[in-house]
Amino acid sequence: MKTRHRRSPTERSDSQAEPTTLMRLVCVVCGGIVGCFAIVLATWSNQSAPLQIVHAADPVSGAAAMPTDPTQPDLTQSPTQPPTDPAVGANPALAGRVADEDLPKTNAEWRKRLSPEQFDVARKKGTERAFTGKYWDTTTPGTYRCICCGEPLFKSNEKFESGCGWPSFSSPIDGVKGTTVAEHEDVSHFMRRTEVTCRRCGAHLGHVFNDGPPPTGLRYCINSASIVLDKK
Repeated sequence: MKTRHRRSPTERSDSQAEPTTLMRLVCVVCGGIVGCFAIVLATWSNQSAPLQIVHAADPVSGAAAMPTDPTQPDLTQSPTQPPTDPAVGANPALAGRVADEDLPKTNAEWRKRLSPEQFDVARKKGTERAFTGKYWDTTTPGTYRCICCGEPLFKSNEKFESGCGWPSFSSPIDGVKGTTVAEHEDVSHFMRRTEVTCRRCGAHLGHVFNDGPPPTGLRYCINSASIVLDKK
């Protein structure tokens, strides 16, 4: 006769404890995953929510200001004004020929009237980059005057396309042997050239070369920063 083995209470409790422990472990893991997901979701929500700026209460009425939306323009602030050219409105040569007694005597005075580029070119003998000047390809009829003193220097009918990138003229306004443009030997930058300046105020204009069209055969290569055009 076979005898049935009965498990003791201790054995039964051990076998029942195994699935209970496993379920607890699964619950702990699932709870951790859900918690991490909740943290990530909360962080994403905070970052994606639009920022609201709450102003302090009005010191007079004590009422709190309404929150503002940073995506909307603030109409209480003055619009930023674009920078203006210091020479505009400050240089009388832009309007016409300046009287002798009103011409500056020092570089500090010239600097107040001219833009930084105009001062560097006209008073410090600088050179603007090719194909960047205001008048290098202009065909508008008129008279080109000195940017410093307003003296008429060149006529538009003497202007031609040389391909060099600077305004080019075949002759000054009063001819090659005139008195408006002065010539000086220039040996700077390891070159020998002929500099041209305004005879009246000494402003550097550019250089003259012997490769122009007839009848003069000359090319007065002038910086746009040194001249201003009076349109007809």
